[in-house]
Amino acid sequence: MKILAIAAAALLLASESQSFAPTPLSTRSASRPHFSAASTLNAAATTGEEDLELTRQIIMSHVAKTGEDDEGVEVDEEYLPSHNKNPDDYPANDLMIRAALGREDVERTPVWLFRQAGRHLPEYHEYKQKTGRSFLDMLSFPEDVAECTMQPVRRYDMDAAILFSDILVIAEALNIEVTMPGGVGILVPCPLVGPADMKERVPSKDKLNVDFVNDKLGHVMESVRLIRKQMKEEGISIPLIGFSAAPWTLLFYMVGGSSKKKQHIGMEWLHSHPEASRELLDSLTTIVIEYMAQQVENGAHMLQLFEAMGMMIEQPEFNEFAMPCLKKIADELKGRYPDVPLMVFSRGASFANEELSKLGYDVVTIDGSVDRSTARDVVGGRTGLQGNYDPSELIVENGKTVDTVKQSAKELLEALGTQRLIANLGEGLGGKESPELVNAFVEAIHEESEKMISESKSN
Repeated sequence: MKILAIAAAALLLASESQSFAPTPLSTRSASRPHFSAASTLNAAATTGEEDLELTRQIIMSHVAKTGEDDEGVEVDEEYLPSHNKNPDDYPANDLMIRAALGREDVERTPVWLFRQAGRHLPEYHEYKQKTGRSFLDMLSFPEDVAECTMQPVRRYDMDAAILFSDILVIAEALNIEVTMPGGVGILVPCPLVGPADMKERVPSKDKLNVDFVNDKLGHVMESVRLIRKQMKEEGISIPLIGFSAAPWTLLFYMVGGSSKKKQHIGMEWLHSHPEASRELLDSLTTIVIEYMAQQVENGAHMLQLFEAMGMMIEQPEFNEFAMPCLKKIADELKGRYPDVPLMVFSRGASFANEELSKLGYDVVTIDGSVDRSTARDVVGGRTGLQGNYDPSELIVENGKTVDTVKQSAKELLEALGTQRLIANLGEGLGGKESPELVNAFVEAIHEESEKMISESKSN
């Protein structure tokens, strides 16, 4: 019915005009790239009869090249990912996807934040208290995961939601108990104590397939589906990011490492048990790939890989043990899903960023230690960048205000540029940040980048 109405209106206009110049036939938001069928036709109409024929060609070309999502928003087929051509599944606000893939310029810089859900939000604490469940317990309840995922995107004008989860759900699926008693970070009460213990407790690589993921981590996939359903019901049409910890980070915790104690354990394992370490990392690489792939199959639009414990491994060992895993993950996931943006963050190991940019990832995340003036040179145009705003700028007790946030957000954009950038943090929100200042940052990124991009086009 919508196409017929457009056709009738176009034909009427054509009959009343000697030269019909159609505007784009799209009701998309400003964040969706427009399709203009007229741009695909090189004909110039000079008579009323030719006007009508040109109009017919434009409409038929438009119908052939676009689909409509369930809200009647037209989606260009060329923007739909190769693994899923259903326009209902493509977000109206696709800034993040376009900025990550870097196939075209964006009209403003997208923004989301590590740990945007959770501890800094009063509604999170209220909901958590209401459920009576701990953080780890909530992850087993898809309704809790969906609610916590949705909270920040209701409050802020974020350009993406991220699955509310934890980096160690894979470790738990591999029979490694994980606890978070509070104040002491993540604890693994019974870590792997050697190769024999590893072989006895950790399932063999051949068992770490799709069926294993859906059996042990099926609640995560149910959560992804529920989040997508909730987003649709609430009219929030932005990408959903799925994620996983990277293999080295998982190994570090599984053998007893901790960010607060026993920081040396991971490196000791690599040196004491090099072959077992490679075997374990290979198994972890396999399950990370399948876990992230299943998140895409269940509705995630983008993927983020966290090498969160990059600071716990030296560069030679990183290159020998961790980097091959990261390459295999990129090769496999980009091979399966070339149009799904794949982002990587090697926190505390910025020495790896140049090599990571050569592995096939779409975006390399930079932490707070990275010099913004050289960040682009390091990745050499091979990838986009994500990061690296300092979350301490969002804490009122640090003397920060809306004005200081606006200024520091502007400095981020001036240093890193507005294109092929996803504005984010250099590390996750810690819980002391002010929601007012977080909102000021999100708004400042949008407003300032749009202004800078507009000015660059007019110059």
